[in-house]
Amino acid sequence: MQFYLPIAEMPVNVLTVLGMSAAVGFVAGLFGVGGGFLLTPFLIFLGIPAPVAVATASAQIAASSVTGALNAWRRRAVDRKLGLLLISGGLVGTVLGVVFFNAMRRIGQLDLVISLSYIVLLVGIGTMMLVESLRALLRRDGQGEGPVRPAGSHRWFEALPLRTRFQQSGLYVSVLPFLLAGLLFGFIGAVLGIGGGFMLVPALIYIFRIPTAVVVGTSQFQILATMLVATLLHSATSGAVDIILALVLIVGGVIGAQMGVRAGQNIDSRQFRLLLALLILAVGARFLADILVKPVEPFSLVRGEVRG
Repeated sequence: MQFYLPIAEMPVNVLTVLGMSAAVGFVAGLFGVGGGFLLTPFLIFLGIPAPVAVATASAQIAASSVTGALNAWRRRAVDRKLGLLLISGGLVGTVLGVVFFNAMRRIGQLDLVISLSYIVLLVGIGTMMLVESLRALLRRDGQGEGPVRPAGSHRWFEALPLRTRFQQSGLYVSVLPFLLAGLLFGFIGAVLGIGGGFMLVPALIYIFRIPTAVVVGTSQFQILATMLVATLLHSATSGAVDIILALVLIVGGVIGAQMGVRAGQNIDSRQFRLLLALLILAVGARFLADILVKPVEPFSLVRGEVRG
């Protein structure tokens, strides 16, 4: 069943888009991460222009983050001070990202920038996830996140100025690294159409040792704020948000996420982290192939009509 996308200016099969968004939602629900890092590449592979894919994925991510953010707020799993810092940095990064996005689009280099960025991002993160997953599978007890920090040692961010206390996260550290993290992930999210949760959550857990429940809830608010602003800015500055496509993606994503959450309760997470790592590497390899492999027909003839 075909339907026409007015902004992308192309017809697509609605069942294909629903199935794809449901699959991405399933992965997101299974692992508790945003699916933008898979959704945007899949849209591009489907033939959606990269600017439309990025801008529309931002709208889908913002919509899908509402439920998670509200649930975290009700469960009091949100560090408000930490969330405000991440959002403050994230909004600045989002604005800078949209400015960069439009600048690259004007000079005709946006597709190349998106492809190269996804290659670096997906291959790098996929490799780290693959190594971590293999280590977890090889460990007999399956426990332990890494070497224990020696007594008396200090991490690099503990010596930074402007320190404050984060009661719910159990930290007394500088605000600077959180502002920087928010800015960085906000910028990446605006340029690539990803929420950034699959990068932000591990960073807060493994670098700052913040409790997982607090991290997930707090990151949901950061993602909601930055993706909402990114959607509005993309819509106002480039008009690349395709509402019809976004609605279909939201429907499929909600259905898939519910199935993923249920499946995740009865599945060995270590095995599926391995599969997710392989999937991420495969998507990165596809982007790399698109750049390196020479097209079979670099030029094509299109029959047209000349009117006097």
